[in-house]
Amino acid sequence: MDKLTKAREIIDEVDARMAELFVRRMEAAELIAAYKKEQGLPVEDKAREAEMTGRLAVHVPAALRPYYKGFLASVIGESKKYQTLLMQTTRTAFCGAEGAFAHIAARRIFPSCVTVPCPDFASAYRAVETGDCSCAVLPIENSFAGDVGAVMDLAYRGSLSIGGIWHLPLDQSLLALPGTRMEDIREVRSHPQALSQCMPFLKKKGWRLSEAASTASAARELAASGRTDTAVIAARETAELYGLCVLADRINESRTNTTRFAVFTRAPAVPRPQDKHFVLMFNTKNRPGALGDAISVISGHDFNLKCLKSHPTGEENWAYYFYTEGDGDLSTPAGQQMLTALSRVCDKVKLLGSFGEEITL
Repeated sequence: MDKLTKAREIIDEVDARMAELFVRRMEAAELIAAYKKEQGLPVEDKAREAEMTGRLAVHVPAALRPYYKGFLASVIGESKKYQTLLMQTTRTAFCGAEGAFAHIAARRIFPSCVTVPCPDFASAYRAVETGDCSCAVLPIENSFAGDVGAVMDLAYRGSLSIGGIWHLPLDQSLLALPGTRMEDIREVRSHPQALSQCMPFLKKKGWRLSEAASTASAARELAASGRTDTAVIAARETAELYGLCVLADRINESRTNTTRFAVFTRAPAVPRPQDKHFVLMFNTKNRPGALGDAISVISGHDFNLKCLKSHPTGEENWAYYFYTEGDGDLSTPAGQQMLTALSRVCDKVKLLGSFGEEITL
């Protein structure tokens, strides 16, 4: 037997074994897709991919390492394609119309999902509670406007958990019908907040400004009107949805205006070793020093609190619940001890979420 034939026999044998292992790997990907659908998690997990590639590459000779990394990237890519296919029926609720920032956030987090517009936050939340949708993408905080109290109240009173938090920078663009030139514009329409965010740009142009119910509705109405003397302010992705063109990008004054969106799901919040952040809600007992005791319990177990916010419970006058976010893994013995100790000094403790890094979309 010559060397070429022998080498090809080895390759055929290895390929046959790899085919069997590939089937096993894709079967595991099916389980992962089902878990992600239940937990309201996106297909892509870059942190996991980087960790896996780094861990496995050390077992390969240095000369072959670049080729192995390419091979592994290809296998991971096929796995993600398969998971995406399996998750295409995922229904994701959001508040607003298509083209609104919540819709854009939902599409970026779950590129293959079916988005379900809802008229308000409560409707989106209830769509998940009833099982009509797998998850809801709702805003919880804006870097300028602060907390979205209505969503926090739903989280406090409802049954859903947070599977993760994503940051969406709110970049605004000037959109118009195809063929419209900048010099043709006489009027600009958008939501009052969007107009305010872009005021320095708009003042230079001297256009007439008019308000719309939302950035998405302004874009939809312009598309239906056929007017080439009017432009709207909305997100860049909105242009494609309504057949508009982008005349100017990032016209908002601030480059730091960002909204944090949480993915709400029916799956319970269960701490995992890879988790780095958590969200808690609690009510303190009605006695002096109760809030201080709760904070001491959390910090005393070496967990860092990033924020502490109070909101009226709506159950009785001057009664409040507290929303907290912290760093750390609650699956550890210290984490479990902290939750147990916290329940002793509070009337109610709710672990709202336990998840990995917050990601900018």
